[in-house]
Amino acid sequence: MMQGYVNENYEAMISVAVKNGGSLKSFDAVIDTGFTGFLSLPTAIIIELGLQWSYRDRATLGDGSETVFDVYNAEIVWNGQLREIEIDAAETEPLLGMALLRGYRLQVDTIEGGLVTVETLLNLG
Repeated sequence: MMQGYVNENYEAMISVAVKNGGSLKSFDAVIDTGFTGFLSLPTAIIIELGLQWSYRDRATLGDGSETVFDVYNAEIVWNGQLREIEIDAAETEPLLGMALLRGYRLQVDTIEGGLVTVETLLNLG
């Protein structure tokens, strides 16, 4: 089980550690249930970690506009284990999406400082 907190803006936050070679960087990410990808990071963090570019993709945003973004390969520490995922470049705060939460239960105590828990439902490898 992983735990996080609800911030002052009532956003569910969880700590994520991204690994690339010998580099490991931890940060808090907003859990975004409207984001279908794994994780998004600002370009500055992607460059700092030296992540490997994979491809360019297109997405429709919540306001209906379309955007093109770069996708990178990385490993993260997730539920105590290394997991390979794709990271989308986006100039916002780090966002954790539903692809990463697949097979998990998300529970949020929606008060400032409330508990966020993510626990395994399935073993998806």
